[in-house]
Amino acid sequence: MTFGSGKYTYEVAEGWAKLPSGWQFGWIPAVGCDSKDNVYVYSRSEHPLVIFDREGNFLDVWGQDVLLDAHGIFIDKDDNVFCTERNTHCVHKFDRNGKLLMTLGTPGVPGAQPGDPFNLPTDLVVAPNGDLYISDGYGNARVHHYSADGQLLHSWGEPGSGPGQFDLSHCVRIDRQNQLWVCDRNNRRIQIFDLAGNYLSEWDDLAHPDQIYFDPTDDVVYIAELDQQVSIYTLDHQLLTQWGGGVKSAKPGEFLACPHGIWADSHGDLYVSEVQTDGRLHKYVRQ
Repeated sequence: MTFGSGKYTYEVAEGWAKLPSGWQFGWIPAVGCDSKDNVYVYSRSEHPLVIFDREGNFLDVWGQDVLLDAHGIFIDKDDNVFCTERNTHCVHKFDRNGKLLMTLGTPGVPGAQPGDPFNLPTDLVVAPNGDLYISDGYGNARVHHYSADGQLLHSWGEPGSGPGQFDLSHCVRIDRQNQLWVCDRNNRRIQIFDLAGNYLSEWDDLAHPDQIYFDPTDDVVYIAELDQQVSIYTLDHQLLTQWGGGVKSAKPGEFLACPHGIWADSHGDLYVSEVQTDGRLHKYVRQ
């Protein structure tokens, strides 16, 4: 089946991921690609972080003794892998070989006071200088700014619908202009800040944005939206293409439940994962 339009037209690759015999994915909140186009599938299952090559061949599995409640993933330019765990209130950093390098937060222990990191966090992004920004959205309405070595520098946000307020800060990403985009899911918008946390602008009337991905070579943003939709926009908010449209479907490439994770590889192929249903991971091959 074909999805998208124009420059952003895709064919779905059915049955792409080849899991070892007897393995199954649970919900798949996040997916990411490293510099070699290996694909990291982060799921709520006995095998939380499974790695495939671009053709879908199984390579490795990480984190069975560490990762307990998958939510967000980010892979930096050095192929360090950051896994944000919602129910355990922490973020784990692994190197490219799967060695655990750092944990932010105390596993299983939420922040002591309202607003303190972390209370059911959602995602992380690494800034060009190595600083870390973490959306802390289910129990707090916050974004936290950390140094690369894990020192808390600044936090902002409170419950609400005004500028700099959040109703579920669900994802953070940084564009090529060093602007921080925050998916403010239940407010159906994305808010845009500078890296000091100053409000700049917003996009509203979205279909509950879950996660975004910026193509490093193209000024577009890919958005996975909870309401059975994927959208691709220019950075000045021009819609390029969109599919799903709020219609639930079990057909390959369509959305039975909720698109939640999104990433593209260096070839422009797009990976979208779903939650609220087990094992739905879509690969769309750019035409």
